[in-house]
Amino acid sequence: MRSTVVMRVAAMVAATLAAWGADMLGVAAEARRPNVLLAIADDWGWPHAGAYGDQVVKTPTIDGLARQGVRFEHAFVAAPTCTASRGAILTGQAIHRLEEGANLWSTLPGKLTVYPDLLERAGYVVGLQGKGWGPGTIQGTGRTRNPAGPAFRSFDQFLRTVPEGKPFCYWFGSVDPHRPYDRDSGINSGMKPEPVCVPPFLPDTPVVRRDLLDYYAEVERFDRDLGRIVDRLERSGRLADTLIVVAGDNGIPFPRAKATLYDAGTRVPLVISWPARVPGGRVVEDFVSLTDLAPTFLEAAGQEPRPEMTGRSLLDVLVSGKSGQVDPRRDRVFTERERHTVCRPGDKSYPGRAIRTREFLYLRNLRPALWPAGDGDFVSVAGRFGDVDSSPSKAEILARRDEPTIALFFRLAFGLRPAEELYDLSKDPGQLENVAGQPRYADAQKRLRAELDRWMAATGDPRAKGETDFWDRCPYVGSRQPAKAN
Repeated sequence: MRSTVVMRVAAMVAATLAAWGADMLGVAAEARRPNVLLAIADDWGWPHAGAYGDQVVKTPTIDGLARQGVRFEHAFVAAPTCTASRGAILTGQAIHRLEEGANLWSTLPGKLTVYPDLLERAGYVVGLQGKGWGPGTIQGTGRTRNPAGPAFRSFDQFLRTVPEGKPFCYWFGSVDPHRPYDRDSGINSGMKPEPVCVPPFLPDTPVVRRDLLDYYAEVERFDRDLGRIVDRLERSGRLADTLIVVAGDNGIPFPRAKATLYDAGTRVPLVISWPARVPGGRVVEDFVSLTDLAPTFLEAAGQEPRPEMTGRSLLDVLVSGKSGQVDPRRDRVFTERERHTVCRPGDKSYPGRAIRTREFLYLRNLRPALWPAGDGDFVSVAGRFGDVDSSPSKAEILARRDEPTIALFFRLAFGLRPAEELYDLSKDPGQLENVAGQPRYADAQKRLRAELDRWMAATGDPRAKGETDFWDRCPYVGSRQPAKAN
């Protein structure tokens, strides 16, 4: 985002505050409900933006929004898979409450209320660009449109339908940085592989570095596309009154990342800006779930969050003006997964539940006898080990799995996992050494196990009562043919 835009917004806000007076800010904000813009990138993981310290990828729009708004350091999706994550964002609920919507390529039952519908009933004009809820189908759900809203070709087209003085709710769903990538698009854009920080769960090879650059190239395209929307908001005079949220829907599409409950699958960037009401230039350390977005949007619009929502509004954190840990109760998040692709006989799910705190990640694999990334002899939509997207990185690990320098990475991504995993994040931020079962971690493991049990029971998780094959039996409505590799 151009610095002139930020300066003009700052001047607008200063003038507004001077006219209203600090005591009138809350009254004025209530009288003028904000526009709501959710910009969601597909498979964009933490910390891949300049605002988060990445030295390679260039994201001037996101960085500008972070400077004028709030950057969240500990934001997590409800599930590391597109359909479930997006359904959780729209409903504000944990995925085990979404019935078949907990699976990839599924449906979202019509009885589940989504925030765009609620805001539309409250007088908002609603629109969707790009990828909304999904992938999946609305057939048989009673829905007549994508749960994220009616589709538009562009933000300009949508904005022409919004009457003057009417608030809007817009979902910008980029398809970037989802695979497949144009091979060497990162190199060809001018990026260099040498400065890339290779995650510790991937082998540091030229192939992996170039693959990461191709991913970066699509993150940069998302940033440019978002920049055009922000510029249009500024030109229309609506920027200061727009609550903008920028986030990813799950982690990066690499082995041991997307579709797993490790941070690389669940931790995402989250930047929120609302110049008219939210003090900017802040970094917040609270643990937040993207299920918190729906109740936040509703409360900002003067509506009551729905009682079935498991997420909690972030409005108090946003308007507090504080940095660091704002709400001491926000010290943990819960994540989970059910079926991602169909990559095992019988379409079986690889269910997992996890609790993440500042100190630990505790992860429970409910079917440890299954191969977590899919069966190696079962060819599915992403080939063998089908829960991992086809990619040069995956292909290299599989091809070189017997080499001493690669064998560890093969086990990390594709090997069997125990029923419980525990990671000491102060010593092992990359989450490579499972310390579950070690005597010195017995108290922490017991405590986190109990906290996860309580959350599962309190939120009505069917798996709190034991094994269920419900999600295995839900139809997979996508193609079962192997996707094109890149």
